[in-house]
Amino acid sequence: MRKLSAVVLTAATIALTFTGAAHAETNPRCGSVTQIGATKYLKSGSDTVASVKQFKGCDKNWGYIYVWDSWKAKHPGFDASVAIITRDSDGEIDTGSGARGQQEVWSRGANTLQYCTRAFGHVFVGSNRYDGVTEERC
Repeated sequence: MRKLSAVVLTAATIALTFTGAAHAETNPRCGSVTQIGATKYLKSGSDTVASVKQFKGCDKNWGYIYVWDSWKAKHPGFDASVAIITRDSDGEIDTGSGARGQQEVWSRGANTLQYCTRAFGHVFVGSNRYDGVTEERC
């Protein structure tokens, strides 16, 4: 009976470890944000450069980009930026740009909850540019 209890306890622990709720990144301008849509991964061959996400919170849309540790270690001189774009916009709305080598960048909040929006992220290093757009959320 003890052996069975230990197996059940171990299985329960593993299940809780892998099924817990994901926690959103901390937005410095809005304490409570929720990711909307899927994460877009920027790739260089088989290496993941960065993750781009779109969030909503504080009555705004937010773009977010995170440059992965493994890629950053090999490319310290990069620049990252992210923006919210709408279906009808010709350009970017509320862009956020990081300092050289800044791993995590948030856009400014966009007053676009009533529109269909996407987050558009860029990473530049030397003459190389990696960019991607999240799925549209309405």
